[in-house]
Amino acid sequence: MAIVGAGPAGYFAAQALQNLQSDDLAFSIDIIERLPTPWGLVRSGVAPDHPKIKTVAKVFEKVATAGNVRLFANVELGRDISIEDLKSAYDAVVIATGSSLGKKLGIPGEELAGSMSAATFVPWYNAHPDFKDEQVDLSTTTAVVIGAGNVAMDVARMLALEPSELDPTDTADHAIDAFKSSAVRTVIISARRGAEHAAFTSPELRELPKLEHTNVIIEKRDIDEAVARAGENIEKDVKSNLDAMSLIADQVPAGHERTMKFQFMATPKEIRGSDKVEEIVFTKTGSDEEFSIKCGLVITAIGYEAAPLEGIPYERGKVVNTDGRVTENLYVVGWAKRGPSGVIGTNKSDAADVMKLLLEDLKEPKPVTDIANALSGVEVITQGHWEAINAAEVAAGEAKGKPRVKSVARDELLKLAKL
Repeated sequence: MAIVGAGPAGYFAAQALQNLQSDDLAFSIDIIERLPTPWGLVRSGVAPDHPKIKTVAKVFEKVATAGNVRLFANVELGRDISIEDLKSAYDAVVIATGSSLGKKLGIPGEELAGSMSAATFVPWYNAHPDFKDEQVDLSTTTAVVIGAGNVAMDVARMLALEPSELDPTDTADHAIDAFKSSAVRTVIISARRGAEHAAFTSPELRELPKLEHTNVIIEKRDIDEAVARAGENIEKDVKSNLDAMSLIADQVPAGHERTMKFQFMATPKEIRGSDKVEEIVFTKTGSDEEFSIKCGLVITAIGYEAAPLEGIPYERGKVVNTDGRVTENLYVVGWAKRGPSGVIGTNKSDAADVMKLLLEDLKEPKPVTDIANALSGVEVITQGHWEAINAAEVAAGEAKGKPRVKSVARDELLKLAKL
C-alpha cells in the first residue's frame, strides 16, 4: 500500500490497514510526504496553546513503528514520483493530502496587503517551512477575522493573547517575536449568519473565559435572538454552543488591554484601502444596512480546498470519489475526500470505512516493487531521520521549558535528520 500524506488521515488509514490484518493477509505500507516532517495539521495546524490535541501524535508514532510502515518524507508527488508510478508499483494508493488552500470571499479589495487567509496565517505561526517568510503586518490596533469555526477562533485567540502566554508553547520563534511587537489590541470575529449557525465547538468556546489577559465579548442580544430563531426543537450541539456563548455574554468585561469580540449577521461586502487594508465594509445580513470597521488586518477562515495533484480528478476543492473510491486501485481519505469538516478524530472513522472498501476490492497482489530505487537521487527522510529531527527539537525545547523548538527551514530540518 502507498499512502500519500503523513497527516492524521494518512496515519489513521495506515492504522485501519494494520487492524484489518489477519493470518491470511498482511500489509506493507509506505507513507509518502511532501514535507521533511510528518503529522500534517497536528504539527502545522493545531493552535500551539492547545497542546493536548497534539498528543494524538503518540498514536501516529505507534502506527509508524509497528514494523510494516516506512516513511518517505521530503518526497513530492509530481516532482519526485508520479501518481502513475505509484499506481503501477502498489496494490492500492490512498490519497490523504488534506486541504491546504484557503477559500476566498470573492469581494473587492481582497488582494490588498493586510488581507490574508488563515491557510497562510496558521502555518506561518506554526513553523511550516513553506510559510516562514510570509510578511504578517501586525502594526494595526484592530484586526478582523472572518469565519465562524474553530480555525477562526484559533486565529483570533492567537492575535488577542498576551504574547508571553505563548512562551511555553511550540509557536514558531519568528511568530512569537512578531506577536510581542504587535500593536493589535482588538480582534473581531465576524460571522455571516447568526450564532445558532456557528460551527465553533462548545469545548473551545468554554475555554475563552479562562483567558487571563483578554476581554471576550459576545452581545447578549445576539444570543437571545439566536435562541429565538433556533426554536424549541434545538439540536443538542447547537444548544451546547449557545449555552457556552451565553456564559460569555453574561460576563462583565474585566477591563484588560486586549479584547476579542464576536459579531454575527454581518456579510463582508468590500475591503478598502489605498495600498493596504484600511477598512472592511459589511452589510447586516438580510438587509441593505451597511457598516464598516477601521482595521489594518483581515484574515479569512471560511474553509479550505484541496490543492490539485496531477493525475487525480478534482471538483469543488475535493478529489472526485464515491465513498472514497477514485479510480482503479486509487482511494482518498480525510479532507481531500470529504472537504474540511470534523475534528482530527473524524478522520479515524472515515479512514476505517474507506480501508474496508479497499479490502473488498483487493485482487491478487502485484510483484513487489521498491520505490526506494526510483527515489535514489532524492534526500528522503525516513522514520529514523524523523526521529532524529524530533529528538533534536524536543531537546531544544526542554532547555527553554517548551514541548519543542521547531526548525522552520528545510535545510535546517535536513541537517537535523543527519542525512
